[in-house]
Amino acid sequence: MPVSIGVVMDPIGSIKFHKDTTLAMLLAAQARGWALHYMEPGDLYLRDGRSGAYMRPLRVWPDERRWFELDEGVERPLSELDVILMRKDPPVDMEFAYITHLLEQAEREGTLVVNRAAALRDANEKLFAMEFPQCAPPTLVGRREGALRAFIEEHGTAVLKPLGAMGGASVFRIAHGDPNTGVIIETLTENGRRYVMAQRYLPEITEQGDKRILLIDGQPLPYALARIPAAGEFRGNLAAGGRGVGIALSERDRWICAQVAPVLREKGLLFVGLDVIGDYLTEINVTSPTCVRELDRAYGLDIAGDLMEVIAARLAER
Repeated sequence: MPVSIGVVMDPIGSIKFHKDTTLAMLLAAQARGWALHYMEPGDLYLRDGRSGAYMRPLRVWPDERRWFELDEGVERPLSELDVILMRKDPPVDMEFAYITHLLEQAEREGTLVVNRAAALRDANEKLFAMEFPQCAPPTLVGRREGALRAFIEEHGTAVLKPLGAMGGASVFRIAHGDPNTGVIIETLTENGRRYVMAQRYLPEITEQGDKRILLIDGQPLPYALARIPAAGEFRGNLAAGGRGVGIALSERDRWICAQVAPVLREKGLLFVGLDVIGDYLTEINVTSPTCVRELDRAYGLDIAGDLMEVIAARLAER
């Protein structure tokens, strides 16, 4: 029997074909002869303590004119799947948390979930990086306007961002004395009701970019994708118009990976993306890390294939 692998993702018809990492994973799994099953978040359910989903058999192709085909779906227990790839994009809100609870039940029933459901729920991509203060820039997480203003004044320029978004959404660079400071803080914190993260602005992003370093089971790839901000921008995110440039890891990059890797393995986070600006770790992406396709093209890699090898080894251990 072939390995049965499910994927939980946002609608596959709306992905960006040339850069979608989840599609790369599905192509790699199908190349191994594994049977693919497609689920969107609303397809999952619990009934009488057992996890299940409305699943549709899926086939994929490396063809931008026709990259997928779905067959008629059926309701099946999640325990019938050997592996589930959880690739739902942020926001990491309560609905996202509920999904992880459903997937955690599937884990108890014997299915391997990548990344582990509890870790997805617990490892907020901004806050998780704060478990490694030796790697991070000066950072404040709070929601009091006075404390945030004092942090900006102390460091001259800071970056403020929400804790649950992605792709550079609602990220602000604020210099001390900026007349918009108050309204930015009020908007991001919803007048003190939501926590935000403030980090010292790292000017290295302008020339060196925001590096995405991918790790598989704690082992970093030898290359990162430096996302260089577009003219007039300070955000390097590709979704915000940044351009990707492949670069080799520096010694500092490797040191940061070595600091983080044991905790990733302990938590069951098999596929992770670190964001590094200059010498500093700014985020740890665990929900749906990207940049596989760009690095594959730049260096002739098969990153998703490497991930499937690790998953196959985990299944063999079971």
